[in-house]
Amino acid sequence: MKNSVLQTSFYLLLILIISNFFPTNAETCRPSGHIIGRKPPPGQCMENSDSLCCIPHKLYSTYKCSPPVSANTNATLTINSFQKGGDGGDPSKCDNQYHSDDSPVVALSTGWYKNGERCRNFIKIHANGRSIKAMVVDECDSSMGCDKDHEYLPPCQNNLVVASKAVWEGLGIPVTNWGEMPVTWTDA
Repeated sequence: MKNSVLQTSFYLLLILIISNFFPTNAETCRPSGHIIGRKPPPGQCMENSDSLCCIPHKLYSTYKCSPPVSANTNATLTINSFQKGGDGGDPSKCDNQYHSDDSPVVALSTGWYKNGERCRNFIKIHANGRSIKAMVVDECDSSMGCDKDHEYLPPCQNNLVVASKAVWEGLGIPVTNWGEMPVTWTDA
């Protein structure tokens, strides 16, 4: 009996030590909730963009977090126009201004945006054997969507770097491949 108690204590101590040295599930990002898509009123979804409107009755995951940032954070690069009249809609959240498509600017998913802490800071994006610095000017909201404020679009995924055409050009991606691709990034 005494040996089994000692063995159990030893194993518990070992688990405690190991858990302090290796990442755990606490560092992962899990959905914070869900929203149900509803049909937008006529003419209310951004018809001029390639984006898909919320699908009625579809369940969408929402996130207040994003994966942890490292020296090579995995992300999905998408494209957006930050210009007035572009598919981005409103002015950028960081400075309430529009930005030229010829400027390397990005929006980050909610967790990476960090309530604006990364606003006007630069990140370095790596893909296609190249890298480019881009300024964070906006949030891609992964915590809400399917409503008027979000132009009846679904919540963003929690791992998006939404970039201007200047970023895609700087990475040397042919126009025919623009849209969505895996990249890595880090704070610059």
